[in-house]
Amino acid sequence: MANFSALVNSIHETNSTLQQSASKAINRYLTIRNWLIGFHIVEFEQHGEDRAQYGLRLVDELAEVLRIAGLGARNLKLFRQFYLTYPQIVQTLSAQFKNGLPAKSKDLAEIIGKVGYVLDDASAKRSVDPDVLISKLSFSHLTLLLPLREPEKRRFYENQCIKGNWSVSELKRQINTLYYERSGLSIDPVALGRDVEQHAQRVGIADIIKSPFTFEFLGLEAKDVVYENDLEQALVENLEAFLIELGHGFCFEAKQKRIIIGDDYFFVDLVFYHRILKCHVLIELKTNEVKHEHIGQLKTYINYYKKEVMARDDNPPVGLLLVTNQNRALVEYAVADSDMQLFVSKYVVQLPTKEQLQDFIQNELAQMRP
Repeated sequence: MANFSALVNSIHETNSTLQQSASKAINRYLTIRNWLIGFHIVEFEQHGEDRAQYGLRLVDELAEVLRIAGLGARNLKLFRQFYLTYPQIVQTLSAQFKNGLPAKSKDLAEIIGKVGYVLDDASAKRSVDPDVLISKLSFSHLTLLLPLREPEKRRFYENQCIKGNWSVSELKRQINTLYYERSGLSIDPVALGRDVEQHAQRVGIADIIKSPFTFEFLGLEAKDVVYENDLEQALVENLEAFLIELGHGFCFEAKQKRIIIGDDYFFVDLVFYHRILKCHVLIELKTNEVKHEHIGQLKTYINYYKKEVMARDDNPPVGLLLVTNQNRALVEYAVADSDMQLFVSKYVVQLPTKEQLQDFIQNELAQMRP
């Protein structure tokens, strides 16, 4: 006869198992969609009746006409590259279409026939099975592998990422620290592999759900998925109201503002425009102690706004870094052009003082304690 603890364990196990299945299904369909979009673009480029009319501007024209979240020109180019890099994914389509992908069987046969992808025996033995590839790696993982021109290098990271269940950030770190090259030069690559495995960051369900590709695919808003925890979300939401209430000239512009720098997505917690200072105020709030990378991250956002967003008659953007470990609060002001003394003097007068912001954080934390 089952006891209460067994009931609790059964529900936990059921919830966890089906959550994992759901996240894997989302990732799988997203990856297949992106591959198929890439296929259709390449097919049009090669055989479209009016392809010459669009020429090099094809993806730009497509993006303008489609107007679908996640299908901008940048991503369409990425999907095209994805198809060209991984044509073997065609081998997984038959099962996918049986499971509900929106296409007729004759369309599937036509796609498979057009791709006509065949691996020689040697390549087949070295390559990751395409079904395993799209089951184990999210599309965000795959986008990091696309720039790797050497097939052997790409296969190395595919295998290591699947074997170690790496998060996207871990895969990026290993590529940037030249794990492939270090493994080739290492006297004892097995020991190197054990060390990497021991310190690797693992992927979790949240890593897939928080992917920008995923929430665009599901039609979610960025703010619905990118918060690390409820404490950070509550602080950011209350901070928004607090700053507006101060009446210093803050005009709310965005929460969890997504920006793209290079090939990476970043999110600014809060963005205001200050009508008196005539500048953007970018705010980052961290629920741990201040770290060097926090300041570097905020300064990166400031420089991005200065180059990409700031109007000709605007003043340079200002950054506010708010950090708390629940025992103390720290406020760091970051100004892009600190040599502009007149502007610096203005912002000191117009923005909230460090004491006001520290009091706000401490009061919020006190109210949240049980």
